[in-house]
Amino acid sequence: MEDTYAYTTGSAEHVAAPTYRPRQVPDVPEDVEFIMEHLNDPNFDLKKARSVDSLALKEKGEYFGSEDAESRYESDRYSTSRAESRNSTAIEFDDESPYPEVRAAVASIDDPSMPVNTFRMWFLGLFFTVAVSFTNQLFSLRYPSVFVTGIVAQLLSLPMGKFLEFALPTTRFNTFGYVWSFNPGPFSIKEHVCITVMANVVVAGAYATDIIITQKIFYGQQVSYAYQILLVLSTQIIGFSFGGLLRQFVVWPSSMIWPGALVNSALFNTLHRSFGKSERGHMPRERFFLIALACSFVWYWIPGLLFTALSVFNWACWIAPNNIVVNTLFGTSSGLGMGIFTFDWSMISYIGSPLVTPWWSEANTSVAFIVMFWIITPILYFTNAWDSAFLPISSTHAFDNTASRYDPRAIVTADGFFDEEAYAAYSPLLMPTALAIAYGVLFAAFVSVFVHTFLWFRRDIVRRFRSTLKDERDIHSRLMLHYPEVPQWWFAILFVVCFIVLLVTVSVFPTQLPAWAALIGVILSAILALPVAMLQAITNQTVPTQVMYEVIAGYMLPGRPVANMIFKVIGYIGTSQAVTFAGDMKLGHYMKVPPRMMFKVQLVAAFVSCFVVIFVQDWMLNNIEDVCTSTQANGFVCPSSNTFATSSLIFGGIGPQRLFSPGAPYSPLLWFFGIGGLLPIPFYFLARRYPLSFWRYVNIPVCFGGLGAMPPANGLNYASWAIVGFVFNFVVRRYRFRWWMRYNYILSAALDAGVVIAMIVIFFAITYPTTIEINWWGNNVWIDTADTMGIPFKIIGETETIGPKLLARDSHLL
Repeated sequence: MEDTYAYTTGSAEHVAAPTYRPRQVPDVPEDVEFIMEHLNDPNFDLKKARSVDSLALKEKGEYFGSEDAESRYESDRYSTSRAESRNSTAIEFDDESPYPEVRAAVASIDDPSMPVNTFRMWFLGLFFTVAVSFTNQLFSLRYPSVFVTGIVAQLLSLPMGKFLEFALPTTRFNTFGYVWSFNPGPFSIKEHVCITVMANVVVAGAYATDIIITQKIFYGQQVSYAYQILLVLSTQIIGFSFGGLLRQFVVWPSSMIWPGALVNSALFNTLHRSFGKSERGHMPRERFFLIALACSFVWYWIPGLLFTALSVFNWACWIAPNNIVVNTLFGTSSGLGMGIFTFDWSMISYIGSPLVTPWWSEANTSVAFIVMFWIITPILYFTNAWDSAFLPISSTHAFDNTASRYDPRAIVTADGFFDEEAYAAYSPLLMPTALAIAYGVLFAAFVSVFVHTFLWFRRDIVRRFRSTLKDERDIHSRLMLHYPEVPQWWFAILFVVCFIVLLVTVSVFPTQLPAWAALIGVILSAILALPVAMLQAITNQTVPTQVMYEVIAGYMLPGRPVANMIFKVIGYIGTSQAVTFAGDMKLGHYMKVPPRMMFKVQLVAAFVSCFVVIFVQDWMLNNIEDVCTSTQANGFVCPSSNTFATSSLIFGGIGPQRLFSPGAPYSPLLWFFGIGGLLPIPFYFLARRYPLSFWRYVNIPVCFGGLGAMPPANGLNYASWAIVGFVFNFVVRRYRFRWWMRYNYILSAALDAGVVIAMIVIFFAITYPTTIEINWWGNNVWIDTADTMGIPFKIIGETETIGPKLLARDSHLL
């Protein structure tokens, strides 16, 4: 149906709000003072809403003091739908969103005749799919790194689309009765949305590529292209089939605002309003973007090539390069990064752009980071807990009882199974303090997601099981009624095909993963998709669940590291892709793009991206010297892949029973499960008791889940991220809101784009083809330190060993 609309040339049919002034292209809202403090639903001003609702309840004879009214109020905070509305003739419909961010960013009218399914949309969409996949996969193995975001593609695709509008012929063709054209008219905002969505889908790459790196580099195994392609395709796409289950919970409700989608929506509307036109009273956004991009590009050459000490900026280590305590606390290679700030945007945005995530969410993560990694971690380290003082305080690697890097091939056979006798003869595994605490934090994050979701969203989830799009009262849902929804059988077919491919992959190739275990991973990923998506929709933060999948597989399939990795990828990426699908569907919801078109562009982009990332990674592993080693000259040390591989050894090889079960060396970390389950409860009741206080901002899943990048991230990444986030998303947003709305997200995209372009130029023009090295104090001062050399607080003797004594008879316990 939407394909017909895409090429309709008749008069546009406008579906508009009947009472409010049409805002075809929102710029900056008039009610800027309305943007104040928010609830745990972080985008609604409870103070003003409370006064309005109190008046309405008073007229009806209801008060917040009554238990029933309070229950309804708490539930309606997160929802504007009522399933019973379909049977009511007196239901009130909203002609504007109650959220000022949505009113500022999203248009309240629609033109269903606007072209969407066009040649130029597919051409540009596939171009950016390949370009973004190539670039992000290339730099995913580098530290520090930066990713090309969907906003970069969004900004660049507009002038390219306008050029195609000018250059392509307007000739119409009739193919089996279907009339189409290379150039059906002006380049539309809906085409622009589809192109951006295709880029958004592939930004994160394919998680299964870490399995391939681990098998090749870590375990020395050879894998075929057929195995790589089938594994990546099946795991990367199966999560989209769960997206159909999420629509009524996180796409249709107006309360699920998806801050990331609002960023895109605001930019779409402002770009199409002002493209090629001068803006009176302020700098045009295109000019601002180009200036910021140029500045970012030029500046990155300094910390990225000419003065690299400004990037890691472990300034205290320069002063005392041989002081172990100083290097442990302020170092950025093997320390905790207490240097606070860096001059490298790729370091600042390593865990995500601080200009996009709401400040209250950044504050939760920052407080949790200080407590866990700047207070608890150094206490444990300097008191030599787990013999960790003989190791660097922070590393992505595990160590043996001589404080050397653990050799996985010493305990894993050639066919990928754990060798218990070799393990007993070699060494127990020891983890750096920061890595151990990071695992504990992720234990807590996993449990807190369920508790938090139950406390805050239980009523809404139950109600929405029987709701449809027709039950939604806000203007955007009513406008979307014009377009047919994606039928559930589309999702069912996609699931069946992907699941069959997955079963073939794990059964035909030596993956060590039985089919029943793959099914369990798929079921778990579907269950987790809803709570993770709800948190993402409200907080713009996701909760890492990888560790729990590793723990489950470690107990289910002990001694099988490859099977553990695949099980983790099935579970984690299934949930992640479902959330990505839902977020892009919400963007289409805001921009009034036909849902079936959104389904198609996401599926095609994901399919093409799988092939791109496989071949780019294969080229890198075969052509970049010393790739994935700590001595790689250009930073291609594979930080996240090393963490991934270490986890496969810990949970899949040695197993959680030997490390975390009661009586095992790291069993105290099990307390984090209880902490994650209990902490959300008091803050929930405090927020209920004091609804206008700061308690409503405390979000325990965000506190713990936001720390998922540790390690390889360090305190410098988190501290600089928090500082920049505070400046822009609190100070500037509060006191210069119009500037913030106009330029904040564009600035974020420009900084990302400038750094990425500079990285590509430096790598392909200087680093890769030449042997040029710039040797001077600014590039060497940070290297000649105990931090970079990874010197621990205590030094082990030549004939001494650390850790528990491991005997063959009890190696199954330790």
